[in-house]
Parts: sequence; structure tokens; C-alpha cells
Amino acid sequence: MPDAVVRVIDVYPYRLRGEAVALLLMHRAEGAGFAGQWRMVGGKIRPGEAAWQATRRELCKETGRAPVCFWALPSLNVFYEWQHERVNLAPAFAAELGADPVLDREHDAFAWPQPPAARPEQRRLLRLAARLLREGVPPELMITG
Repeated sequence: MPDAVVRVIDVYPYRLRGEAVALLLMHRAEGAGFAGQWRMVGGKIRPGEAAWQATRRELCKETGRAPVCFWALPSLNVFYEWQHERVNLAPAFAAELGADPVLDREHDAFAWPQPPAARPEQRRLLRLAARLLREGVPPELMITG
């Protein structure tokens, strides 16, 4: 039986333009993990760090922006790594950005697709974030720390 661990996070940055929701995807640069792929922001949780703290840190690192609004999606990204016989349970978050990201060495492009054109495993969480933004994010999901 594989181990199930919480060691990584996903964050789905978005921007609002009137009624329209656009979710950010960033293109991974050559030499970076997942090179050549369009992905959301993600990263590892450091020892002693809460998942929401890792999310804020990774968002700022990968986009060069602090979130305007930041909240937990009521779902997880779950994926299996056969190389490590490990099932990853990744807490998922959404974060409003007030401006375009600043590219770093891990990314060579970004896009605000509408509707999101993401990898299959990301589509469910992207759709969930967009639906909650349209319907109203429940207050209990908001992160204020």
C-alpha cells in the first residue's frame, strides 16, 4: 500500500474583470521541473510550515505578487508518484492577483485563458475556483493570516 502524504500545495491565481474570471497559467521554462508545460502555481511545504503559509510563499515567489484575496478551495489535488510509491494529497487554494505576474527563472510565459486551457488534472480545480468566484466564496474559506 503506498504512503499518503501532504507535502505539496496547488494555488490557482485569478483576476476579475467585471463579471469575467480569468485563471492564471504559467509556462514552465526549459530546465525547470515540468519544463514546457502550462501549469498553475505549486510548490513544496517546508518542515514546520502550514499549507496556507507554503501557498502564500510559493505564490509570491513564482508570480512576484502578493495576493489581494486568498482562500482555500474545498478540495484536494490527489496524484500518485510511482517512482516513490506515494500518493500526494495537495491542498488547493485560490488567490486574486492585482497585476500580471513578474516572470522568474522557472517560467518563460504566462496567460490568463478564459476558459482555462489546463492539463486534465488541473481542470476540475480550475472549474471549482471559477464556480465559487461566480457564486460567491463562502467566508469560512477565506484566509486572513
